[in-house]
Amino acid sequence: MSCLRLLLPVLVLIYQFERSTSYEGALAPDYYKETCSMVEEIVQRQVEIAVLKDPRMAASLLRLHFHDCFVMGCDASVLLDDFGGIVSEKQAVPNKNSLRGFKVIDEIKYILEEACPCTVSCADILAIAARDSVALVYYSTPDMPVLGYRSSSNHTPLPLLSIQREVDTDGKRDSLKASFNGANQFIPAPNSSLETLIANFQQQGLDTGDLVALSGSHTMGKARCLSFRQRIYDDNSEEYLSYHPRDTIFRRILRSICPESGKDDAVTPLDFATPARFDNRYFHNVIQGKGLLQSDNVLVSQDHDGEIREHVWAYASNQELFFASFAKSMIKMGNINVLTGDQGEIRKTCRFVNT
Repeated sequence: MSCLRLLLPVLVLIYQFERSTSYEGALAPDYYKETCSMVEEIVQRQVEIAVLKDPRMAASLLRLHFHDCFVMGCDASVLLDDFGGIVSEKQAVPNKNSLRGFKVIDEIKYILEEACPCTVSCADILAIAARDSVALVYYSTPDMPVLGYRSSSNHTPLPLLSIQREVDTDGKRDSLKASFNGANQFIPAPNSSLETLIANFQQQGLDTGDLVALSGSHTMGKARCLSFRQRIYDDNSEEYLSYHPRDTIFRRILRSICPESGKDDAVTPLDFATPARFDNRYFHNVIQGKGLLQSDNVLVSQDHDGEIREHVWAYASNQELFFASFAKSMIKMGNINVLTGDQGEIRKTCRFVNT
């Protein structure tokens, strides 16, 4: 009975969201039931294998979906290589030598094409892989991930497992082009100010609540020295110093990992406390001034009105509230400018448009 009581609020949340979007053509998670019934199992299994080989891959697949959606929408444009007149988004500053997981998506697409040719879009693969990555890390112990999270768990089921995709009856489709300039312009930088972050998210139809919830994805994964160097050497802003002492032990630790020059590709966890778990620890870190990126800490240090800070405190105090909000915001982000009907195509390989 105790497990059922924990499950019921999540089921209610999922049901209410499905009802709220059903009139706009949202697809149920079993959209491919008739055309490619193995899609969920195939994607989940390949994500499990990838994360077993490289635990960091869970965060990388989630980030891949994020970087795709913020440029032209969730259309798998981020997967395209240079070819013909296409200049790949992979070469843009936020992505170059940083974005990972392309080979995992390639492998999933290859298996799906063998099982059900020209049916499952690369855009949907990205969304499902991101969802399963979060679920896989969520259902884990502090020591190591538990693969095969279909089994029973002491955790409250994560609402993200019922992620929906708002598309028409033909499903989400893949872009015929990429936007190198868009990738440089619209993906938030790790040293962004709060004002810039809010503007970036508003351009995508996302509000400050979405900004805070989605920032919580930094509870897992790692970042390169190049991404947080400015935060540990140049952050002398009045806002930051008023909240946190300048020479903290945490800052000295980071400086030992990331010198003022060199070691650009040295990596460290975004969340030092629970780096292998999807939880709400990120928000505790931000409150303490221990967010790894400058764009993490500004959620508190530059929020003069206090609205965003309230979200941070709420998620730090209530992990289930964070999970529910994260699920809603992921669904909202996953519906940005999706291609449907006659738009785009179902690529045969995710790196190239069909010829």
